[in-house]
Amino acid sequence: MKYVLVTGGVVSGLGKGVTASSIGVVLKACGLRVTSIKIDPYLNTDAGTMSPFEHGEVFVLDDGGEVDLDLGNYERFLDVTLTKDNNITTGKIFQSVIEKERKGDYLGKTVQVVPHITDAIKDWIESVSAIPVDGKDGPADVCVIELGGTVGDIESMPFIEALRQLSFSVGQDNFCLVHVSLIPVLGVVGEQKTKPTQHSVRELRALGLTPHLLACRSAQPLLENTKEKLSQFCHVPAANILNIHDVPNIWHVPLLLRNQNAHDAILNQLNLLSIAMPPALQDWTMMAETYDNLTNSVRIAMVGKYVGLTDSYLSVVKALLHACIACSLKPSIDWIAASDLEEDSAKSTPEAHAAAWETLKNAACILVPGGFGDRGVRGMILAAKYARENSIPYLGICLGMQIAVIEFARSVLGLERADSSEFDTDTPDPVVIFMPEGSRTHMGSTMRLGSRRTLFQTPDCITAKLYGNTQYVEERHRHRYEVNPEVIEVLEEKGLKFVGKDETGKRMEILELPTHPFYVGVQFHPEFKSRPRRPSALFLGFILAATGKLEAHLKSQQNGV
Repeated sequence: MKYVLVTGGVVSGLGKGVTASSIGVVLKACGLRVTSIKIDPYLNTDAGTMSPFEHGEVFVLDDGGEVDLDLGNYERFLDVTLTKDNNITTGKIFQSVIEKERKGDYLGKTVQVVPHITDAIKDWIESVSAIPVDGKDGPADVCVIELGGTVGDIESMPFIEALRQLSFSVGQDNFCLVHVSLIPVLGVVGEQKTKPTQHSVRELRALGLTPHLLACRSAQPLLENTKEKLSQFCHVPAANILNIHDVPNIWHVPLLLRNQNAHDAILNQLNLLSIAMPPALQDWTMMAETYDNLTNSVRIAMVGKYVGLTDSYLSVVKALLHACIACSLKPSIDWIAASDLEEDSAKSTPEAHAAAWETLKNAACILVPGGFGDRGVRGMILAAKYARENSIPYLGICLGMQIAVIEFARSVLGLERADSSEFDTDTPDPVVIFMPEGSRTHMGSTMRLGSRRTLFQTPDCITAKLYGNTQYVEERHRHRYEVNPEVIEVLEEKGLKFVGKDETGKRMEILELPTHPFYVGVQFHPEFKSRPRRPSALFLGFILAATGKLEAHLKSQQNGV
C-alpha cells in the first residue's frame, strides 16, 4: 500500500479536506484506485454527539457511521463509499487499547502511548486502507490520509509519532507527505510572508516527518521569489511547491494540482510513474467550467437553526449545487434563521422578522433541513404552512418532514397543540414520537442510522417517478423521532399521503401532498448520496419544480428519454 499523508500548519480551516480529496481525484484520474482515511484527534469516539456549531455537519455513511464532514468531501470527489473505520479518532483508538488492557491482552505490561497507542494507530491505518471502497475487489493502490488539526497540537502528537513510524516501516517509496500551509499577505506591505510556513515545517521536521510537497494556500498566486524562499528554507524542491490559491469553485482545485504537475511529484515519490497514465480530467474540467459560466439562478429559501454556520448544512448545499447544475442554474441560497420568522421576533427584532418574511416570499422554493431541539421550530412550521398554502415547492428533510406533519395536523386537522414529543412532552396530540428502540440515557450511536430501504406504497407518486424505481429506494438515516403510526389514518383522510414506508410498514419515510405541485417530506437524508455527476433525485425534482420544469421531466422519464 502506498500512503499520501496530508498535514496542516499555521491555522486550521485551510482546506486540508478539499486538498486531500483533490489529490485523490488527480491520482484516480491517473488510473489508480484510491481510498482515504480522516484522522480527527479529538477524544469523542465519533462526530455524532457534536453540535453543528462546534464542528459543522455530521456526515452519515452507509454503515451508520457518524463522521467528520471531510468524509463527505471524499465520497463526493472520489465517488466512493467509505466505512466508519475510515474516520479514526483519539476516542476510538484509546477505547480499543483500554478494552484490550481490560481483557489482559498486553500480558501484564505497562500500557503506554508509545508503543501501545501508536501501534494501535498503525494497525488501524494498515487494516482500513486495505478495505475496498470503490465497489471493486482487492485493496486500493493509494490511501490518502488527512491528519486533522495543525502540526504541534498536543492532541495530534500520538498520531504524528505513529505516522513517523509508519513512514519508516513502509519505506520511502511508499510514503509521501504533503503539508498544507498558509502564505498570508500582511496589511500595507502587501508582501507574501513565508515565515509561518517555515516555522510550521520546522515543527514537523522536529517531530521526525519531512514534507515532500508543500501545498501553499494564498489569496493570490505565489510569486516566484516566494517559491524560491520556501524551497530554500523548507528543504522542498521548487517543483514540489504547489500553490492552491483562491478559485471560483472548489472543483478547480484538482485542475490546479494537475496544472502544477502535482501528480508527477507524488507518483515519483511513490515510485508509481511507470504504471500511472497522464491524468484524464476532461469531465472534471467541463464540470468546473460549466459552473463558472452559468448565468441564471434559482432562489432557494433554507429555513434552519444553524444558518450562522453554513458548514452545518454542507451536504444539503452540495446536493442543491449538484441539482442546480443539472438544470443549468446557479443556486442562490437565502439563509433564513427559523426563529426570525416567529411572532415573538416581530416584537423583539422587528427588522429581522420583516427581512426574513420578505426573503421567504421572494424564494422560488423552500427547504427545511434536519436538526435537533426546539429552537426555531415555530418558524419552520410557519415556513411549511406558507409553502403549503401558496403552492411553493417544499422539501422537508428529517425534521423538515416532521415539521410538515405538525403543521398539517394543526392547520388542517384543527389540533392546535399537535406537536412532537421532542418539543412538548405534555402535548395531547403527539403526531411525532420517540422511536421505541431509542435510548433515553445515551446520545452517541443510539439513533436510527445508516442506509435503509424505503418501500413505495404507490408507483404513481412523484418521489417514485423521480427515483425511477416503483419498488423501493435506499437512503441514509439519522433520527430518533418518527411520525406517530396512530395518526396516519386521520392525516391521510385529510389528504396528506405517506407514499414511502419502511419494511415493517409502520415507520413513515416519505410524505407527499397530491394537491400541491411539489410538497415532499422525507425521514431520510438524500443529500448524503448526492454526487456532482449524479444529483439526488429528490433535490433534482425540487429544483425542477421551482423552475416549472418538473412535469416535462417526469414525462420524458416515463417515455424513456
